[in-house]
Amino acid sequence: MHTIEKIGGTSMSDYISVRDNIILQPATDGSLYNRVFVVSAYGGITDKLLESKKNGQPGIYKLFANSLEDKSWLVALANLKKQLNKINAQLFDNELQLAQANLFINERLDSAGKCLLDLHSLCTHGHFSVSSHLATVREMLASIGEAHSAWNTAKLLQRDGINACFVDLTGWQTEQHIPLDERIKRAFDKIDLTNQLPIVTGYAHSEDGLMSSFDRGYSEMTFSRLAVLTQATEAVIHKEFHLSSADPRIVGEENAVPIGRTNYDVADQLANLGMEAIHPKAAKGLRQSKIPLRVKNTFEPEHAGTLITGDYISDSPCVEIIAGCRGVYAIEVFDQNMAGSIGEYDDKILSVLKRHRVQIISKDINANTVTHYLSTNLKTVKRIRQDLESSLVDAEIDQQKVAIVSAFGSDMQIPSILARAVKSVADSKISILAIHQSMRQIDMQLVVNEADYEQTIKSLHQALVEVHDHGRAICLAS
Repeated sequence: MHTIEKIGGTSMSDYISVRDNIILQPATDGSLYNRVFVVSAYGGITDKLLESKKNGQPGIYKLFANSLEDKSWLVALANLKKQLNKINAQLFDNELQLAQANLFINERLDSAGKCLLDLHSLCTHGHFSVSSHLATVREMLASIGEAHSAWNTAKLLQRDGINACFVDLTGWQTEQHIPLDERIKRAFDKIDLTNQLPIVTGYAHSEDGLMSSFDRGYSEMTFSRLAVLTQATEAVIHKEFHLSSADPRIVGEENAVPIGRTNYDVADQLANLGMEAIHPKAAKGLRQSKIPLRVKNTFEPEHAGTLITGDYISDSPCVEIIAGCRGVYAIEVFDQNMAGSIGEYDDKILSVLKRHRVQIISKDINANTVTHYLSTNLKTVKRIRQDLESSLVDAEIDQQKVAIVSAFGSDMQIPSILARAVKSVADSKISILAIHQSMRQIDMQLVVNEADYEQTIKSLHQALVEVHDHGRAICLAS
């Protein structure tokens, strides 16, 4: 009877809160043990190692990948080393412990730097291409952040009287490339969960490469596989916020309330908009193994958080969450000759989108037009448009930057809900560019101009969700 728990990067940056609000306040039987913690890198560190998740600002990986002539990645590596040593100095007040912490992370950074210099030298020869090694470079760099935070946390907990142990799944300098499940089984083979508290690296090395399949969602996959393989009673994610009825920064903290229950279906819809409670592929394993997922706020440990299960349906039809994303690019392909041959056109469009590895958030089709809503950047959109214009020479192709705002619920079969949503937005003088509502009645999407994003969320939240006296989000279903 144990739980597998994951701690997010922002939470990890506050060790005292992690220790007092998570470690010392167990959610199970009152014991400090029978729990496993999978940890993310400290807030912002993976961005420095790879690239910024929000704006694409290059980190060490992207600087190295973009130019062999430019050595700016070396400067970035040296700056990161200073930053990680500074973090250590804030955490360890004992000189010996601080020296050990710096030695651990500096050895990894120096080893990574040597590898990149050697690769740089190798690829100056015509027979070698840096592009064929970039996936491995990305994996190596990503592993450093989680190794740093996990090692530190285990040592700090030991200092504070807790029998924590560092579990390194990164495969650092290993000569064996084994499947993820096998690496996890070997690591936990001799760990006694009844009196040891494992602190596990969110990155895990596998023969297929976690980042190749999940990119920045790799730590959630490690977390999920750990829960499934060890047959956990519950999986818990500790974040710096509640999973709420809407973003409190937009609708106001007094109006947004934590969602007590929802299901994996709703969680998948959120992930599609980039508002991940958990990566969909990580959720798949938990759902299939019937392991409930709980999302908790690190800084409100007394709150039960949001419980996500596979079979939950709200007692009465309601909207549970209003969420969305801006910076979405709509690519519209119009051709009068498309009528009757939509499948052929769509196949060609999808092959281009697949080649550029972009995420499709939503899609419109009518007799002669196909529109895809993409989560990507302008540079990629321009390349996609060029490829489409080359392969569909008679088509008119247009692009527009928009926002998508959605209403979600485990059961939204409410008469006139679409009309109510449209009226609320229209009353705010907002033009709806497109709208989608599936027959499954779990979500509804409104496409609006990017400038109208926040007001659309406010309008929908006011119209479809209100705060119950007991602090639970309910829908105006009447």
